[in-house]
Amino acid sequence: MILIVVKFPVRPELVETWPELVRDYTEGCRAEEGNLFFDWSRSVEEPDTYVLVEGFRDAAAGAAHVGTDHFKAFVERGPDLVARQPQIIYIDAPEVDGFGPMGEIQPRG
Repeated sequence: MILIVVKFPVRPELVETWPELVRDYTEGCRAEEGNLFFDWSRSVEEPDTYVLVEGFRDAAAGAAHVGTDHFKAFVERGPDLVARQPQIIYIDAPEVDGFGPMGEIQPRG
């Protein structure tokens, strides 16, 4: 599995509309063959920052992702949306195929 986490510092005037601004990109990515998950969250500590957590089945799926029209369109538009350069973590974890249960915490009752 390819795990990617990206922090997007969004321009202040676009923070509240970010989910709509990235809707087409998000839907396109989620529809890709080999996409395992594609989830946005807003940072609690940095309210102008959105965090993207995405997973792809393998390196081939990740490579196909960057060749899609929706990825290219997002990269082209991105400089107009961000306040600073996004920061990324990219991990190739070949023995993992997605999320698993956390053993330390389970619901009571």
